[in-house]
Amino acid sequence: METVTLTGLLHKAAAEFPTRRALSVSGKFDLTHAQLQHIIDHAASLLIASGIHPGDVVALTFPNTVELVIMFLAVIRCRATAAPLNSAYTAEEFEFYLSDSESKLLLIPAEGIKPAEAAASKLNIPLVSAALQDENSKITLSSNPESNIDSVKQLVNDPADVSLFLHTSGTTSRPKGVALTQLNLGTSVLNIKSVYELTESDSTVIVLPLFHVHGLLAGLLSSLVSGAAVTLPAAGRFSASTFWTDMIKYKATWYTAVPTIHQIILDRHESNPERPRYPKLRFIRSCSASLAPSILERLEAAFDAPVLEAYAMTEASHLMTSNPLLNNGPHKAGSVGKPVGQDMAILNEQGEIQPPYSNGEVCIRGLNVTKGYKNNPEANKSAFQFGWFHTGDVGFFDSDGYLHLVGRIKELINRGGEKISPIEVDAVLLAHPAVTQAVAFGVPDEKYGEEINCAVILRGGSLDEEEIKKYCKRNLASFKVPKKVFITDSVPKTATGKIQRRIVAEHFLAKTSAAKVPKFGA
Repeated sequence: METVTLTGLLHKAAAEFPTRRALSVSGKFDLTHAQLQHIIDHAASLLIASGIHPGDVVALTFPNTVELVIMFLAVIRCRATAAPLNSAYTAEEFEFYLSDSESKLLLIPAEGIKPAEAAASKLNIPLVSAALQDENSKITLSSNPESNIDSVKQLVNDPADVSLFLHTSGTTSRPKGVALTQLNLGTSVLNIKSVYELTESDSTVIVLPLFHVHGLLAGLLSSLVSGAAVTLPAAGRFSASTFWTDMIKYKATWYTAVPTIHQIILDRHESNPERPRYPKLRFIRSCSASLAPSILERLEAAFDAPVLEAYAMTEASHLMTSNPLLNNGPHKAGSVGKPVGQDMAILNEQGEIQPPYSNGEVCIRGLNVTKGYKNNPEANKSAFQFGWFHTGDVGFFDSDGYLHLVGRIKELINRGGEKISPIEVDAVLLAHPAVTQAVAFGVPDEKYGEEINCAVILRGGSLDEEEIKKYCKRNLASFKVPKKVFITDSVPKTATGKIQRRIVAEHFLAKTSAAKVPKFGA
């Protein structure tokens, strides 16, 4: 396993399945695995001709386009490090991420992205646009370098090459830089391929941004190394109106998404009387945030496929645990499943392994785990203890070895010494038929230290705050009942569709003029 590289796995798949479809841009063109590899190697030669050396960091900012896929894989083929960035960032955000990653080059789409261009100009980072006209073309770069394919053939990718540099969406502080190697990425995609039994017969539509490990590793790369097919929406991003059209046209067998997107897909299904004939899916995957059991049940009923909840993080090159396919064991609503391809333990503060049903910190070790955060010795010291990487999540194993998450250590609500899991409160709220989204969070309180509040989005009807509290009192211990309920039309989310309770708390407390907005984190 220590000799695994992501590029090696991709070349192996292209050799085994050269004529099978690898990548489609919906309604535009298809690329086979052999075509895709040929285009990637040519693009890598252009980067080498542009002066990119092993170890250099190349930033990329695109929508979910074929150019992003090709240039990402071309960067790592050069033994350089790819740093994909959200194209919706402001100039100030681009400046921080480009500077922190020490990028030597920024790749952008032909139409340009003004805030990224402004940041690159300010930092004197060369800017190059990339474009692919059709399946019979090669990538063209605006800098127009000379291609020498032999320069790529001479390069051998090493498992220790740092291939991907991303920032965590930190819950309490500024984002931390995470470096992931060829070995980390290769190990992770093999874990994903294994647990979901992905083969060349599978097909998926990408709904998540490829600047994040969920879409990149679970959706795109695990499919490509399996010889399977991936479709990118024509719009370059998720669109509820084209999702099922693409899924049907490209004979999708599965998809992976965050709970927010599952809910959008579900709401569209439930409000649309003229439903399409959905494709027969092997499974639906949910990850990156807690999926309430009530939503899982509705998804399964609507789309006639098992919904497998998983648990992942950037520092683990995405996947850590997953519920299994039905032929390999039960999938449990409210659990994120069993560890996949790595060691996992529940530790107390002294580093002692806890028995089943005892809460502790979820800790991991394996070939998929990062060696550490960039230029952050303090974060590394707290994350790597007792021979384990500490996730910052509280959870427990049940007697079948399935992991149940209680919440982020820093997001547990400490109400007068009682530790309350916001995930538990979310699940109760979401079980109410009139509630479509719910987020529980802690707020400062003079009497208890912290008190519980929540924000809810209603499906319709005239439910008020008192009725929601009464419902909670029937289903939760009294100390877990939210003191304040914000009924709203929307809650703030990150670019990847995640809900961060800290941000939600600040948003709603800022609306209550009498409340002090708490200082969360640094």
